[in-house]
Parts: sequence; structure tokens; C-alpha cells
Amino acid sequence: MKAKRLPLVYPTASFAGLLFVLGTMWYAASSQNSPAVYLLLFALTAVFLVSIPHTLINLAGVRVALESAQPAFAGQEVSLPVEISNSSRATRHGIELALSGSNRDRERIDYIPADKAARMTLRFPARRRGEHEIGALRLTSVYPLGFIRVSKKFASAQTYIVYPKPEGDLQLPSNGTSIPRNSLQAEIGEGDDFAGVRAYVSGESQRHIDWKAVARGQPLMTKQFAAEREGFVHLDFSALRFANVEERLSQLALWVIEAERARRPYGLRLPGTEIRPAVGQVHFHQCLRALSLFQVGMPGSA
Repeated sequence: MKAKRLPLVYPTASFAGLLFVLGTMWYAASSQNSPAVYLLLFALTAVFLVSIPHTLINLAGVRVALESAQPAFAGQEVSLPVEISNSSRATRHGIELALSGSNRDRERIDYIPADKAARMTLRFPARRRGEHEIGALRLTSVYPLGFIRVSKKFASAQTYIVYPKPEGDLQLPSNGTSIPRNSLQAEIGEGDDFAGVRAYVSGESQRHIDWKAVARGQPLMTKQFAAEREGFVHLDFSALRFANVEERLSQLALWVIEAERARRPYGLRLPGTEIRPAVGQVHFHQCLRALSLFQVGMPGSA
């Protein structure tokens, strides 16, 4: 990422304290005509002036690179991996990274050696569901004395997803439907709970045949999983009786989590969108993403 504009420089609260101290020393030196106080006054002023260029160049050659932010649920934190590289020939010290406009959610790196990079994770709250732009990031530094602050902004068009906050009834809806055997074999995975065996039906996938039993001379049997025994469940937006759309989405998000945890195939129905029953992480995030991007005002969403 390239800097959005030239670095900004402005005084800190400590600068006001420094001015007060220097003013007090000047008054004491002039009223008492004390060479020692004058010497101390000039020494402190010189140190302050020398620190200014060090502060100004502390962010020179520093670049920011973003990685993909993992989806988060509303009310949690978004974790954004960031790499800060130093292409200069000098070590950079005391660099802070934050989202532009936020003073609370910031991370600090004490130093970055020359031609090296440092990694950090910037965390900030996921306040509402949907797809959001990260926007601008801000690097700041007050090194070495903290009297002035230099700041550089880096623009980013990268986005992140916030899923609806899962809330509501934990009990899955009782609309389970039996699954055709041929269809189920493509949906369940190796991680589903084993629930016994049943007779093999011609035309089924041979993936779940109990070959050990066949080797012992027994007839063809197919391994049965808990998902097959319980059937799949439809998670239907229109079937919910909540007046508030966000309450419906929160309930559906909770059911998606519970169905995935139980390894029970689940499908999702939203106005204008239908996702067929399945299980697995790809299906899990596909359903949550659909809930996250759901727009109020679509037909049937009221």
C-alpha cells in the first residue's frame, strides 16, 4: 500500500508541557540573571530541535501490506493481519498502526530493523453485519521524545465480512426431511458420526461400503451416518415469525452453527436465494455469507 498523502506533523500534549517548562526556565533565568539556568534552557531547546528531524524521518521507507481478514460475527472482533516493512537503511522505532478515525484500536511495534518487516494483527470491533471496507490505515510515531507526532495514511479498498450475531433458540426446527440415499452420499463427510450399517442399494456410491465386512465374506453393506439417520433440515427465513429482520437473521445464523456442529445437513432459504442442504466448512461459510449480505427490502423480507 502506498501513502495516501504526505506525512502530517502536529504537536502532542507533551509539547504543551515542554513549552510551559521552557517558559518557566526563561522567566527564572531572566529574573535572576542566572547563567546556569540559561545554559540548561538552551540545552533543552537544542535537544528538542534536534529531535524534530528524527521524528520526521522515522516513517520514511515504511510500507504497509494487508492480508485477508477472517470473517467475524457481529459483536466480536475482526482480526486483520498486517505486515509493516522497512525499506530504509536505518532501524525504525515506536511505530503505531490504527484504523483512520480510531484512536483506541491500535497496535504498536517497538522497532523494525533496516530492510526487514514486522507482522502484527490489528483488531477492531465488528459492529454490524454485512461487507465493509477497511478504508484507510494510519501509521504514527512520536519517536524519540514524544513532543511531535508524524502520521501517514495508507488507503485500502480491501473488504471484510461480518456475519449476523447468532442469537435465539438453540433447538433446530423440526422440519427434518429424509434424504435420498444417492444424494446423501455426496453430502456427508468422513467426519460424520458413524451410526451403523445398512444393506447396500444398487447404484449407490461405493465410497462408504464396509469393505472389511466384504473381506470376511459378508454381503455388501453401506456405512450409515448420523446425518443420514436424522435427515436434513431446512432453515427458512419466511417461516420465522420475528417482526424484526435482524432477529430472523440472528436466529438463522445460530441454527447454521448448531446444524454444522451436529453434522446434520442443512439448507438455507432466503427471499430470492436458496442453498441446497449440505455440511462442511465451505457450505457453512456460504450460508453465513448469504445471511450477512441479505438486503432488507428484497421480496418476502418484510
